Amino acid sequence: MGCSNPHPHGQIWAQRSIPQEVQKKHKNQEDYWNKNNKSLLKDYIDLELRKNERIIVENETFVALIPYWAVWPYESMIVPKKQHQSILTLSNAEKKDFGSIIKTLTIKYDNLFGVSFPYSAGIHQAPTNSMSNEFWHFHMSFYPPLLRSAEVKKFMVGYEMFATPQRDITAEQATEKLRACSEIHYSKA
Repeated sequence: MGCSNPHPHGQIWAQRSIPQEVQKKHKNQEDYWNKNNKSLLKDYIDLELRKNERIIVENETFVALIPYWAVWPYESMIVPKKQHQSILTLSNAEKKDFGSIIKTLTIKYDNLFGVSFPYSAGIHQAPTNSMSNEFWHFHMSFYPPLLRSAEVKKFMVGYEMFATPQRDITAEQATEKLRACSEIHYSKA
């Protein structure tokens, strides 16, 4: 995504060091695992599923929600209900569910403002550093560029999205609006 590149595309970043935001996720997941011997995100997902306040949509193996710590307007996260360190360990059924929930969420985004638009998304998963990283629980974050309407856009891509975010609405307000959107793709006709 990006104004200079108006077609779907992806990037894979690999480097020797771990970026600051990923480092925080790494440390918090590791600390929680060492204290509780279970996944931080698994416990968080179980709590969100019980409360059902910030769940946008779920299927058999994945959940899409607005995390309570979201700072970007309509920031959302897709997380597998079962802990996986990376997408490489998903079963065929989980891969189908992952694709299905991505499709459902992006259609809801299009329907939210009545226009198809680009978004930035990223998968965070365990580092490939030859360590077990058993505490990692991979997840995918979405950052749509529309703030309050189809006319109010803010494009941020790459590392800057994980640097200094803003929060215009609460996680619960964003969830309510996205939940109400149809799962049928928006059409101008």
